[in-house]
Amino acid sequence: MSSLPDLLARIQAYTEAHPFPAEPPGLYEPCGYMLDLGGKRLRPALALMAYELFGNDVDAALPVAWAVELFHNFSLMHDDIMDAAPLRRGKPTVHTQWNTTTAILSGDALLIQAYKHLAAFADEPVIPKLLDAFNRVAIGVCEGQQLDLNFETRTDVGVDEYLQMIELKTAVLLGGALEMGALCARASSEDAAALYQFGCLAGIAFQIQDDLLDTYGDPAKFGKQVGGDIVQNKKTLLVLKTMETASAADQAELEHWLGSTADDADAKIAAVRTLFDRNGIPERIADEKEQFRQLAFDRLDAVSAPEDRKRALRDVVSALLDREH
Repeated sequence: MSSLPDLLARIQAYTEAHPFPAEPPGLYEPCGYMLDLGGKRLRPALALMAYELFGNDVDAALPVAWAVELFHNFSLMHDDIMDAAPLRRGKPTVHTQWNTTTAILSGDALLIQAYKHLAAFADEPVIPKLLDAFNRVAIGVCEGQQLDLNFETRTDVGVDEYLQMIELKTAVLLGGALEMGALCARASSEDAAALYQFGCLAGIAFQIQDDLLDTYGDPAKFGKQVGGDIVQNKKTLLVLKTMETASAADQAELEHWLGSTADDADAKIAAVRTLFDRNGIPERIADEKEQFRQLAFDRLDAVSAPEDRKRALRDVVSALLDREH
């Protein structure tokens, strides 16, 4: 089983061997900028790790792994527009660095490039299965984003609805990366499905950790505006758990802040964070994350691959769920 640094080096070498076209620069320079912002590239690495559970020539899966990363960055580029986010990974977002029109078009180009690399997988009989998985994941991400947008104007969002949304918006891509890596190695449908479920459950835990970091993270490490979800009145798990468990007075105060467009964003963030702290919400959310972590690892246990190879995957995902940025 290759180490994570080795897999990341292989991914980097593949990207350097397959650069974006030079012309027109107005379309492709933002693509290169987005890919150079310093993302962890864990999704393509997970695809390669899934391949190595069953196969040995991991380089064969690089086109598929890179397709996953291109799609991920396409979704982030458009997500930043919808969220009006000024920063991505500590640097200006594409629509801030250029403009919204450029970010839309360059994001579209990333998506099309993803299909180009996916179709380049050498084992042609497997490509239809890869396309089926990729398309299912891609439309799930779009559905999750729409649900997230819907929640911004609803006051009756439940915890179960939220978990469904983050499964679609975030988790299915982690699951899909693992599933597609397994498919590249011609793993059984049962093992590919178990890896998909493992990735989805781990992805929910990942997003829960992201919610915590958005409110409680170190800005120097997080790379985005801490408290951005609060400023945008997002119905995160922290908010929903507060509305589910807090006193009527605290619920009313939270509703007040979520309905406000306070000029002083720092004051709003501090007030909402105080409400979370008073109701023990960070601890409740951390417990929720641990439950999904255990469910995920139960699905990994069901995969019929060597235990030492699964252990490497388990270690990487554990580090992902305990990250500080």
